Amino acid sequence: MNRFTRAIAMASARRPWRTMAGWLAVLVAVGFLAVSGGGSFADDFSADGSQSDRAMELLGKSFPEAAKGNALVVLAAPDDSTLSAQQADVTAVLDDVAVLEHVESVTDPFSAGTVSGDGRIGYAVITLDVPERDMGKPAFAVLSDSVSGMGADGLRVELGGDAVFLNAQDESSSHTAIGLLVALMVLLVVFGTLVAALLPIALSLIAVGAGIGGITLLASTMDVSVSAIPIAGLVGLGVGVDYALFVIARYRENRGRGDDNATALAGAMSSSGAAVVFAGGTVMVATAALAFTGLGVLTSIGLATAIMVFFAVAAAITLLPALLALLGDRVDKGRIGRRHRPAKAAEETAWWRFAHRVSGRPWPYLAGAVVTLVALAMPAFFLQTGFPAAGDAPAHTTHRQAYDLLTEGFGVGINAPLTVVADLSRPGVDTGGITVLSADLAAVPGISSVGAPLTSEDGDTVVLVATPTTGPADRDTSATIERVRAIIPDNVYVSGITAVTDDLNAQLSDTLPLFIGAVIAVSFLLLMLVFRSVAVPLKAALMNLLSIGGAYGVLVVVFQWGWGAELLGLEGPTPITSIIVVIMFPILFGLSMDYEVFLLSRIREEYVRTGDNAESVARGLAGTGRVVTSAALIMIAVFLSFVGSPVPSLKMLGLGLATAILIDATVIRMVLVPAAMALLGDANWWLPSWLDRVLPRLTVDEPHTVDEPHTVDEPHAVDEPHTVDEKGTPTSSDQPVERLTTGATA
Repeated sequence: MNRFTRAIAMASARRPWRTMAGWLAVLVAVGFLAVSGGGSFADDFSADGSQSDRAMELLGKSFPEAAKGNALVVLAAPDDSTLSAQQADVTAVLDDVAVLEHVESVTDPFSAGTVSGDGRIGYAVITLDVPERDMGKPAFAVLSDSVSGMGADGLRVELGGDAVFLNAQDESSSHTAIGLLVALMVLLVVFGTLVAALLPIALSLIAVGAGIGGITLLASTMDVSVSAIPIAGLVGLGVGVDYALFVIARYRENRGRGDDNATALAGAMSSSGAAVVFAGGTVMVATAALAFTGLGVLTSIGLATAIMVFFAVAAAITLLPALLALLGDRVDKGRIGRRHRPAKAAEETAWWRFAHRVSGRPWPYLAGAVVTLVALAMPAFFLQTGFPAAGDAPAHTTHRQAYDLLTEGFGVGINAPLTVVADLSRPGVDTGGITVLSADLAAVPGISSVGAPLTSEDGDTVVLVATPTTGPADRDTSATIERVRAIIPDNVYVSGITAVTDDLNAQLSDTLPLFIGAVIAVSFLLLMLVFRSVAVPLKAALMNLLSIGGAYGVLVVVFQWGWGAELLGLEGPTPITSIIVVIMFPILFGLSMDYEVFLLSRIREEYVRTGDNAESVARGLAGTGRVVTSAALIMIAVFLSFVGSPVPSLKMLGLGLATAILIDATVIRMVLVPAAMALLGDANWWLPSWLDRVLPRLTVDEPHTVDEPHTVDEPHAVDEPHTVDEKGTPTSSDQPVERLTTGATA
């Protein structure tokens, strides 16, 4: 693999302007195709073959009127008045709503009996002219703004319902800009020059831009979740910066060792470039494996993230070498600070000393690290997942206001209606049995009322709406659904937001073992191919599971138990979204592999050169310590910036990813890895001879061809290989550094 990445990179470096023009053409083409032929985004939450899925399919085929989207216009009079006293205003509001785009009809709350007992709160049902998923977020945003702005003379008007909540526009936030600003500050400390620090930021933005276009094109071929771009963009920003950081750091290290620019770049792309390809490939495989869950929403998010990471890898091995070739020594322009610290030998670094301290007493360090990780992961055993409801939305949104008003006027169950669909064309309940079915439903514990039946024109489909006594995110509602499904005939199905999420969770429970097993198995195989070892991939898999467990434990403490939830802008305990928990696993597993690959490839490089296990671990940690720590800080900053999002699910994702990266970059990489490798000794690199002969060979390391120990910086030192004057002339070396030209060779 190292020859492959080096060949691609050096071909790009020899023709930098052509490479940059190629990237510009790709960006323009992808953008044009995305605008002209890209699809719209919609969440496919159906679990194929489930009761809720069969109910929705039946409505779509046999009862299209009932399958159309709907929303609720919630009206509230002042505390000292009633809606009847303001009937003229109510009628005027509903008349205005009836002429809005996509509104087919609006019910009258007075004739429909949808006014609360005290007469102060009521709601009118809007029937849309298309199914809700066909409208899209922009159309719902226009409808929400129009309806919620109609209140007058003390009459409150809000727009609610599941469709409005699920299609609410994500509020704009500066969290991405904050994350990139922190990343830039870290890069300035790492490199000490403005040009070198700006390169990873620029590359990540280019990769994310191309990725967004690619995801939009994907949406023209399949249903792609509305959350695909935010989640994929979050990962893309992090890996885009990190991958460029690893390559640039190794390139400048090679230059500091005395290599000319062409040789330094070739060496960097053979080692760090190959590691980028392997690490990025692992992330892509892990996220694409979400397709094993069988859920459309997860499949689309997984493929979108894989597309984003692909562009980050492609930029790192093609566009970055071209830019470095054009910049030459000017990569050191824009020095921050007046002085730089000279590079030190590995033996003089804090990383080398700490690694030897751990390897000298591996058992205490190993035990301490394991205890810490187990303590962090313990709350994960109490993990309870759910699905967010409008009651978890920011308090100022119209759908949250509508949710609270409906709860006040009619009870929380009004927000979790169960749609009971009977297929009279199949054996089971018939037309004469609908009355009995309605009575049976009303008698189920947890059901407060059952609406009048609605029958399709052909008479083959009947719909009943049952209102539970509990809310949409309440586990008691799930228990009620189980009791309802236990008493209905085979030709009757239950749907509704809670039923759909229950079916999703059931399918996830069935497919998760296959999904998790596939991710671990593929990662194990790839690591075994690269490092020619059985122990290394096994150790990596176990450690990654520990870091992921720690991240889940933190989510339970913060969101499920509500410890410090107010600091995140939450009102209290919030259900942990089941889909977010599943999405986190492949992303975290893949990202954890990133740092594992960069560390182990350097350790393997030193082991091949010296044959000394303890020294190779120390030198590997010394050679990657500052850069990997900086990369982790950048990733943490980008992920934590999403905690500022008003969307609870994005808060969970940001905090969970940041926590896992923090654990991985500290406890695991600094303590567990050196301790475990010290205990295993040469067994770290054991591979049965027969397996060694069978497996193809992949390499991401490039052993040194000289015996002198290479040099690395202290953790706080600036990685500055050269001092240049204003004209870019090297002044810190007796020999001038050759500028990489289009005629350079690998």
